Amino acid sequence: MKIAFFIALGGGLGALSRYYLSKVMMNFFNTIYPIGTLTVNLLGAVLIGFFYGMLEKTIIPEELRIMISIGFLGAFTTFSTFALENINLFRDGEVKLALINILITNVVGILFVLVGILCAGLVIQR
Repeated sequence: MKIAFFIALGGGLGALSRYYLSKVMMNFFNTIYPIGTLTVNLLGAVLIGFFYGMLEKTIIPEELRIMISIGFLGAFTTFSTFALENINLFRDGEVKLALINILITNVVGILFVLVGILCAGLVIQR
């Protein structure tokens, strides 16, 4: 039951963070391109890479690890939203935007996981 509490706490915080960050980005850029979801997915990628790198070298209490990885990041990243938005872009004839979104999210997302791991290594060295 204690683990479920930490997952729910992290999940609530992750979902709220995703919602507000995505909304801020969409309002700032005022575009049909799903920049809010792209931002959340890329930030989520770098954060999961960072925490993965930290977990390799440090001992983090299980509750905190679960709250961050399963709860917060599980609710924060939005792959299902990403998929739906691409389907909608294709359906609306925005094939170029859909392909750009898929390419940027996947390629840059993988690179950002690596950046997160490398940043964790720098933090640990200090």
